[in-house]
Amino acid sequence: MPMSDADSALTLLPDYPLRAHNTFGFDVRARFAARIAHAAQFDALHRDARIAHLPRLVLGGGSNVVFTRDFDGVVLIDEIAGRRAVREDGDAWLVEAGGGENWHAFVAWTLEHGMPGLENLALIPGTVGAAPIQNIGAYGLEMKTYFDSLVAIELATGRSERFDAARCAFGYRDSFFKREGRARFAIVSVTFRLPKRWTPRLGYADVARELDARGIAPADAAPRDVFDAVVAIRRAKLPDPLALGNAGSFFKNPVIDAAQFDALRAHAPDVVSYPQPDGRVKLAAGWLIDLCGWKGRALGAAAVHDRQALVLVNRGGATGADVLALAHAIQRDVKERFGVELEPEPLCV
Repeated sequence: MPMSDADSALTLLPDYPLRAHNTFGFDVRARFAARIAHAAQFDALHRDARIAHLPRLVLGGGSNVVFTRDFDGVVLIDEIAGRRAVREDGDAWLVEAGGGENWHAFVAWTLEHGMPGLENLALIPGTVGAAPIQNIGAYGLEMKTYFDSLVAIELATGRSERFDAARCAFGYRDSFFKREGRARFAIVSVTFRLPKRWTPRLGYADVARELDARGIAPADAAPRDVFDAVVAIRRAKLPDPLALGNAGSFFKNPVIDAAQFDALRAHAPDVVSYPQPDGRVKLAAGWLIDLCGWKGRALGAAAVHDRQALVLVNRGGATGADVLALAHAIQRDVKERFGVELEPEPLCV
């Protein structure tokens, strides 16, 4: 079906409030905003003299951004919808979703249609388009495992490009779109390859415990059982952003080399750690923060959640600067006690 003029029109909304578009609930504004429901609307960006030279920021669910001030540019609110099974072969289904689709709803949809694989990533906030940027991961699974490709629009030109996994250069909570491609592209759609031979990922103790509490043996666990267990775990540990502003895990779990880990373990023998295939070791950032005494503590209206030390929260009236001040204090203490650098996950604007 050909694209209509209405589909490609771009309506600019001046002095736009962003409180509802960031999960911390910061009361900031954008000089302009535009709701993007069709990829063709991106093409108008470089042709509109009012905004041609302004900074651009693509927002999905706003679950991975810290606004430290008003945004003096154009916020593009990704509302591109659509979920479909593209095709299948003997080994897998290829499933595509629009960049503006809610991630958790998409995961649930794949299960409802008999295409499991993403259940360990249930209830991660945000949109499908944001998932590759961060290479989201949880409970032993990273998004890149089942990633096939994506379509992105270059904001400066309106040109559409396809990215395979190699071009995306995925790393731990990292990708091309967080580095060289930052602020250059908007992700329109993402395609996943979900194997027909399903294998449960039950390596994390929390998941195994939750299944056991439900009377489900690992050998008997179905995809929906894993999905329900992950949802229950996340709801028990993490605050609902609608009730308490937050951006989920604020820090990456640090990955250190074997020599540094041996030195750390010498004076912290109980350190929570996960060996990596390359010989390095991933540490539990929440454990480090907790041992530094930050769990449940606050600096003004910004606080560390009392059930999960990885989560920083807005108790009401906090600014982005308040949250960053708290984050810096935590980073300083962890560095002084353990010699480990903590890196924030969210984008600070």
